[in-house]
Amino acid sequence: MLYLHSLKEAEAVFKALSAPARSKILEMTAEKDMSMNDLAEALNLTNSAISLHVSKLEEAGLVSIRVTTGKHGILKLVHPNYNRLIIDFSPLPAEENIPAYSDSIAVGHFSGVEAHPTCGLSTTTSIIGELDDPRTFSYPERFQAGILWIGWGSITYTLPNRLRAGQTLNEMQISFEISSECPEINEDYPSDIYFYINDVLLGKWISPGDYGSRKGLLSPHWWPELLNQYGLLKTLIINESGTYMDGTAKISDVTIRDLNIDYNSNISLTFSVPKDTVNCGGMTLFGTDFGDYSQDILVKMFCDQKD
Repeated sequence: MLYLHSLKEAEAVFKALSAPARSKILEMTAEKDMSMNDLAEALNLTNSAISLHVSKLEEAGLVSIRVTTGKHGILKLVHPNYNRLIIDFSPLPAEENIPAYSDSIAVGHFSGVEAHPTCGLSTTTSIIGELDDPRTFSYPERFQAGILWIGWGSITYTLPNRLRAGQTLNEMQISFEISSECPEINEDYPSDIYFYINDVLLGKWISPGDYGSRKGLLSPHWWPELLNQYGLLKTLIINESGTYMDGTAKISDVTIRDLNIDYNSNISLTFSVPKDTVNCGGMTLFGTDFGDYSQDILVKMFCDQKD
């Protein structure tokens, strides 16, 4: 799946697809790779014309060329790089402040877990192990996971600390796609989700439900309809005045200073749904290739440099 965040970012793709023959090449190679000769014959074009069209698609990153041995020598096979294209017509908002450091953490790269059914993980090609088996969270395939869900428990991630000596951390922004976790689908299924950094409770946000009225925009075609489809994109902000959800809703008075993070600190982020909370509705975290947003857990750090 190719996710383009703005029309400007999509300009190269639009240009590559401006010729009808190139769109046809993508359609014809969607099911299986085809050689240059086969494409030329099918489209009634010369080999040089096909080479030109394919090179334009290759420049835009839409296809790649795989060389193999055929009956009569070397074959160049055209392979599509993506099976889906999504373009966001809304331009990316310009950031008022540029983060000093920015990192993307895949949802399967957790450093600690307490998972209780209903629970599971999945890559873009298959569900890992058996559904509702907490042991699957220890399988090596979990590093390729693009989605995970728990009925209750916690997921902890170790965040990179790129601060240098003399730098003061002023703000952290952590964004993620998240929803509740119902045994099937229920869009009115509240869940109390708690957030911690270095075991300091930042606050609680109530997820409204487990969304499944439609397919997730990015989710694989084979993904079962009764499993989690998409979530809400939320941003947790910790700065010098407190902790906020999406920059406006204050969820606690915990400030960035209360976390005592400097360049020597280990930094852990924990998502938790306690069993005894009022709304124990589980939690689902979506990665780049699941849900509605093409991103993993994004972490931005803003800081000052001391003299």
